[in-house]
Amino acid sequence: MINNKIVITDCDHPSVQIERDILEQRGFTVVLEQCRTEEDVIEKCRDAAGLINQYAPLTEKVFRELANCKVIVRYGVGVDNVDLEAASKYGIQVCNVPDYGVEEVSDHALAMTLALVRKINLLSNEVKRNNWDFQVAQPIRRLKDLTFGIVGLGRIGLATARKAIGMGWRVIGCDRNEVGPIDGVERVSFDELTAAADMISIHVPLTEDTHHLFNRDVFRRMKNTAVLVNTARGPIVDEEALLEALRNGEIAGAAIDVMESEPPVKDHPLFAFDNMIITPHAAWYSEESCRDLKRKAAEEAANVILGGSPRYPVNAVRRSGGAE
Repeated sequence: MINNKIVITDCDHPSVQIERDILEQRGFTVVLEQCRTEEDVIEKCRDAAGLINQYAPLTEKVFRELANCKVIVRYGVGVDNVDLEAASKYGIQVCNVPDYGVEEVSDHALAMTLALVRKINLLSNEVKRNNWDFQVAQPIRRLKDLTFGIVGLGRIGLATARKAIGMGWRVIGCDRNEVGPIDGVERVSFDELTAAADMISIHVPLTEDTHHLFNRDVFRRMKNTAVLVNTARGPIVDEEALLEALRNGEIAGAAIDVMESEPPVKDHPLFAFDNMIITPHAAWYSEESCRDLKRKAAEEAANVILGGSPRYPVNAVRRSGGAE
């Protein structure tokens, strides 16, 4: 007999009705919790057949206690709060939803880029201070003469490249994986990209290799007229190094949708800069992407528990056959 309990470990969305409707139609019981710690997950999810997860930590300590769990589906792309090796060890399939907000994140990255290069934030703030003077934003470069660099050529990186090419920019890109030729994108090394690009947009996952990928050395290598945009994961950028780079004029500005600690502390020092744009991890969001995320997460959880092959697996698990 199939264990029919699915727990949503935590969720900051206004409603989980889409997930409930999909899962209950397939015979599952849905329980919404707001787990914050390993102990919360163990206590609330011990008997679950599957979890849908947002931010709650899913570690080996947790998996050791989830004897009935077959699948974890994470709301979103990143799985840095999930110990994938431990999940595989305990036979738990981990999945994500990598394609729900591709257009939204790439749109957000480009919107931030345009705002930085055209110095929209600075000009708007000056007008609000009763200073009606375009000269405070000098110099502003002609966009079509600039080089746009993309770090990470996965789904979102490629969508961003497509739109940047449409802007008429020279587009360069680098990726840790070998990918084939991409029309309109000049493949370069990371070092070459950070030295040559006038605008850099980050689209890599957070891993041991990408943690603090953008550090003091990289900021010093960048043009002092360049801007950096991060819509990926906060810890990819060393915030202390970014703060130093802005103070010293080593780069012209930055825009981040993600931070090393979310939400950030009150009066974070990055808030003081007019050439710094910060949004609250909102790049993924549109009404359409939110619905897609919820639907796909629920469908994936049900599918795996019922014995189907996962659509978006992120770890390797030896399958034991169909449902019991």
